[in-house]
Amino acid sequence: MNFKNIVRNMITPLRHTPAGEAARHARRAYRQAFSFSQTVFIATIIFLFLPLFVLVLYSFNSSKGMNWTGFSLVWYEQLFFHSRDLWTAFWHSIFIALGSAVSATVIGTLGAIGVNWYRFKLRGYVQTISFLPMILPEIIIGVSLSIFFTGIKMQLGLGTILIAHISFNMPFVFLMVMARLDEFDFSIIEAAHDLGANELQTLIKVTIPVCMPGIVSGFLTAVTISLEDFVITYFVTGPGSSTLPIYIYSAIRFGVSPVINALSVVMILGTVALTFLLRNFLKYIAAK
Repeated sequence: MNFKNIVRNMITPLRHTPAGEAARHARRAYRQAFSFSQTVFIATIIFLFLPLFVLVLYSFNSSKGMNWTGFSLVWYEQLFFHSRDLWTAFWHSIFIALGSAVSATVIGTLGAIGVNWYRFKLRGYVQTISFLPMILPEIIIGVSLSIFFTGIKMQLGLGTILIAHISFNMPFVFLMVMARLDEFDFSIIEAAHDLGANELQTLIKVTIPVCMPGIVSGFLTAVTISLEDFVITYFVTGPGSSTLPIYIYSAIRFGVSPVINALSVVMILGTVALTFLLRNFLKYIAAK
């Protein structure tokens, strides 16, 4: 009897034992569960990305309607050479998004560090109030900010939009930096103080670099939320200060132009490129 027959004779009785039956049932159940998981995953991906695929496809359609009449770059030509108002609204959105994200990131990061480091009587109230803009409906925030700006006689425009976006972006940065600080090893702070570093040096050279992944995540979240916000911006915008969502909403009344599809494709490509670069940047920070 060779070695293969010996091994076969040893394994065969195990297949008929209760343990062998249980193992086969477990493998069968795992395969069924894995198949179900794959099905749900594929269905979710299709649900999320099919509208984007349709948008990209019809940005190259030669006609305005939903009937495909041929491949054309006419809408990209319209976008880049004959859409001054659209680009004005786009650059307004970029300016507001970056300006509000930077301001909210600075304020939210310093606020999170202060609340996490120091113990004071109103600490719990500060944390609760900071999260209110995330909980309240946007229409309430928009109306209250509009009443506030009107009450202080401040003219509605890019300035009021910027202030409004800072106010609802800050809690997201605050939350993400706080989550990063919860995993912070404070023995590093004590070591920095033992080596002679003051609080400012510790903040710049120790705390902020450790919190950088949370800071960058909060910044990107703030940029995304600012770019897509419509409700709050609608209540605090003024003449000549329309952002991209406001412009698109106004254009919908006359029918959605394929130029918007072309702009969406450009923004998708830009977002993918930016995400790829920042992903590598975060990996570089985490590796240091």
